[in-house]
Parts: sequence; structure tokens; C-alpha cells
Amino acid sequence: MQPEDLIGHELRQAAQDGRDPEPVRRVWLAAGGHEAPARAGASPAAAAAELRDLAVRLLADLAALPSPSAAAEPQSWPAVTATWPRSIRGTRGARPHPARRAVPAGLRRRLERAWAGRAVGCVLGKPVEKLPLDGIRALARAAGNWPLDDWFTERRVPAELLAAYPWNRRSAATSLAENIDGAPEDDDLNYPLLNLLLLQRYGRRFTPADVGRLWLDELPAGRTFTAERVAYRNLLQGLEPPATATHHNPFREWIGALIRADVHGWTNPGDPAAAAAQAYRDATLTHTGNGVYAALFIAAATAEAAGGRAGSDIHTALRAGLAVVPPRSRLAEAVGFGIRSARAARDADFDLVVDRLHARYGHYHWVHAIPNTALIAAALTHADGDFTHSVCRAVSGGWDTDSNGATAGALAGLVADDIPHRWTAPLKNRLATTVPGFDGIGFDTLAHLTAQEAARP
Repeated sequence: MQPEDLIGHELRQAAQDGRDPEPVRRVWLAAGGHEAPARAGASPAAAAAELRDLAVRLLADLAALPSPSAAAEPQSWPAVTATWPRSIRGTRGARPHPARRAVPAGLRRRLERAWAGRAVGCVLGKPVEKLPLDGIRALARAAGNWPLDDWFTERRVPAELLAAYPWNRRSAATSLAENIDGAPEDDDLNYPLLNLLLLQRYGRRFTPADVGRLWLDELPAGRTFTAERVAYRNLLQGLEPPATATHHNPFREWIGALIRADVHGWTNPGDPAAAAAQAYRDATLTHTGNGVYAALFIAAATAEAAGGRAGSDIHTALRAGLAVVPPRSRLAEAVGFGIRSARAARDADFDLVVDRLHARYGHYHWVHAIPNTALIAAALTHADGDFTHSVCRAVSGGWDTDSNGATAGALAGLVADDIPHRWTAPLKNRLATTVPGFDGIGFDTLAHLTAQEAARP
């Protein structure tokens, strides 16, 4: 996370949010700097001191540029909620605080499916994380698993194809069909555990500073990536939120806040506004703009699905999620496009939807919140509540496969009547993690602990 690695990503971010990065880009490249790497985050070798100093100055120059998207993409909580429909604007997450809150009937069972579904989707996507879409399709087809309908495997896959598209090196040993033995550790599962711990320790009225304090106490720095790692570094340097999200952080609109949002929905069943309020306070430690909106979208959709209201389905949940996203933002446009594309192709192959999404949003980094949230929404819409179709469509669409599979699996788990045994059996109701106090825990126990937090005032 050195300045010479961050500057290329910030140039890209500036172009995407409407600032003009070209004068800075010319200075950087003329001095011997490089563009942002397409898939990795760091350079293989450190830059010379002069080049690093230049990168620091140019990051400051880029931060000072005004963004023409500011009006359509507000940052403060009052400005965000001012864009909400009147039907929810008055609540804004406010609620009375009784000694104990009533929770909807059947919540614990839904939460167990949500935790298990999140783990299933994450493990399904882990082997192909970082692979291009063509590689994902080729590997699954070679195994007779396309359209995707089962765990990835290297059985029957030709050696030359495996050489061309190698599995994610950290995940193949734990996440291919022949290797799964419980749910392995992953940041997409660590962060929900941390947020459960956050609520246990600080309660639902936690602050962004509480989130940072918990991370410093319980989250090893080596388990953080992109925006979370930059924010962690900023905390160690003495910065406070929201500066932790903005100082030298070109990843602030990536997917990291979204993957932390589920617990905020699970603990506010039937109350999307309250879920969004919690998610905002969590997300703003590390993210801004569309990175925050993605977390609001998932938290609110999850809260609606967790409520278990009669007549509510995945489409109702997605509408509830979209209602808390500023409607003129790029994320709202992308999610709307994903949903409309999936509806238009309801009787067609989901590959057609994926191709449309990649054609429209493929210029974003594969970890950016905008394309990934659009894909999650499209996959859930096209699957129409079916669990297997939800996780498989989300993962088969590429980009951040394990994160997308996890989020789709958690939402689908809430609305599905059950998760097929062939998905849950290999996970053995066991989750590995380095988050203190949770290693080896079962999804049933996690559901119980989460339901307890949902009932707390």
C-alpha cells in the first residue's frame, strides 16, 4: 500500500467519479510511474524515494480536485437520507428502545440458512476468484458443470486448461469439491463475525470509531485488503473516521463495505432503514460514495428478507435495498440495469445477462462495488428465490466471485424454504476463522447469537 501503488488506482477512481486526472497522469508517467495493475494491488519492487515523494504530492493534488458527481452522490447521512422516498424518510433508522425487542417468528431458522448460505456461496466462488470470465466458463465446461450447478472441481479438466487458468492458489486446497472439509477462513466470513462481535461489545448504537477500535483489538492487519488495509494503516497513523476512509484510499468505492453489511440487516429484521443506518456507521470507516451505498443496499435488502413478512420475496427485498440508495448515483443506475436485464432475460440463459453487465461495467476494477452489486442484484432477480440458482449465477458472472456468491447466498438463504443438503453437507456446520472466540463455530450457534443481538435494544 505504498504511494506509488496507490496513485494509479486513484487516477482510475478520479476518472470514474468525473474528475479530470489527465494533467496528474501525464506528470506521473513522465516521471517513470506506472498505471494501476489490472488485477493485483502492489508493485513487485519499491519505487525510488523521489518517485514515492512525487506520488504523495500527486495524491494530494487529486484529492483536491472537485468532483462533479458530488450532488448526485452525497456523503453525509442527512444528505443520503434526504434522497429517500417519503415512505421511509421519516424513520431514518429511528426506533424506540424497549428493554427487549420483539423479533419475527422463525427468525432463528432464517438466520441459520443465511449464515450457511453465505458460507456456501463464498466457498463456491473461492477457487475462481481473480480469474477472467472466459476462464471461469472454460473450467466449469470442461468438468461438465456449465451452466454452473455444483462445486468447482479439477476432475476431468485438462492439464493445459488448468495451466492457462490456475485456481486461486490460496483456495483450491480448501474449496474445490474434492477438498472441502468445513468452511475455510475467508474475509467474506470474517467480517460478519467481527460485526457480530461489534454488536456484542458496543451495541447497535456503535460509532465508526468503535469499529476501528474493534479492528485494532481483534483483526490481524494481514487479514485486511484494499480499502480495509488502507483504513487500518490510517488508524495506526492516528487518523479518525471519516478521514480513515479518504486519506490515500483509492479503494474507497470497492466492495469491502458491502461484504460487512449482512449482520446489520440480520439484526434489524423488517426494518430496512435501521439496517441502513447501522451499515452507514460501519461503512464510513473505510468507504465513501458508491462503496457506502452498496453496503446500504445489501443491509436494507437483507433486513426486508429477514423480516419474513407474508408476501415478501427476493424482489421485495431488492426494492427495499434500492430505496435507500441515492437514486442519481452510479450504483443505483447499475443495480437498476442489472435487475432490468435479468427480468428481460428471465427465460433465457443467464450468460446473456452477464455479457451485458460486463460490456457496460467492465471498465471498473473487478473488486469495485458498482459492477459487483449490479451482478448480485441481477443474479438474485434471475434466480427468483431459488438458492442453487442464486449462488451459481452470482459466481458464474465473474468479478469478485467469492464475495458475490457469499452475499447472494445469504440473501437467498433468508427467502428460500431450505438449502439443498449437497451444499451444506461438505461444510459440516463448521467455520474456520482467526476472529477470536469463533473458530470452529457452527451456523446454528451463529444464528442463535445473531438472534440475540436482533432482540437487544
